[in-house]
Amino acid sequence: MDAEELARRWRARLESWAIPEKILAAAPADPWGHSPARFAARTDRALAEPDDGPTMTRLAEALPDGGRLLDVGAGTGASSLPLHGRIGELYAVDPSPGMLAELGLRADKLGVACTPIEGRWPDVAGQVPRADVAVAGHVVYNVPDLAAFLGALDERTDGRVVIELSHRHPMSWMTPLWQHFHGVDRPVRPVAEDCVALAAALGYDVRVEEREAPLDRFASLDDLAASACRRLCLDPGQAEEVAETALSLGMWPLPRDRWVTLWWE
Repeated sequence: MDAEELARRWRARLESWAIPEKILAAAPADPWGHSPARFAARTDRALAEPDDGPTMTRLAEALPDGGRLLDVGAGTGASSLPLHGRIGELYAVDPSPGMLAELGLRADKLGVACTPIEGRWPDVAGQVPRADVAVAGHVVYNVPDLAAFLGALDERTDGRVVIELSHRHPMSWMTPLWQHFHGVDRPVRPVAEDCVALAAALGYDVRVEEREAPLDRFASLDDLAASACRRLCLDPGQAEEVAETALSLGMWPLPRDRWVTLWWE
């Protein structure tokens, strides 16, 4: 299958994750939103407990001392700031000013020279200097035009491109809850193999590693219930009901994700 068809399928499969309009209209909060504070806590943990998994290993071995690192979908820096001892210049791209502000605070404390670029990739690719290495961690499931996204990463990087993503869509864990509360079946694809196949079809010599996620998704059942309420477009007052339902469906403790790292030179 050629790259054009694989890219079309990726887009169509992502679009199938849209929340039905009737449910979305009744949502008390944005179900797709992300909390900078929660992301910042993950970054702080990544800094305190460095990960020796394949993503950090492949980045560290490719980034020269004092090198230029491009982090696309940077969030608060969990995929880049753990390499602070090697970074000469960090180019951090993210559409959220709140995320970039949290990243900037941590970069300053670590003595990392950081250039924030607010916007979506590849729309802002032209504003980014060339980098030695690029990373995009847990962002591709938000990218409808994946071929353009990957192509711009490769074009702006002189050396290695590293991508990390969960094996399945990051909202897949809620499928039983969607069925229970809304009678809605959620899609199965896209999955990581679809991203790998497209990258290979685009001509990149892709290498792949997979492992169990190093972190649990939630620290407690209460955290799971609060998050699920938002994602399911439910009232926060239903958190106890969601927690009880998750227990009755055998969803707690939640199994850890599988994470996939792919890279090419």
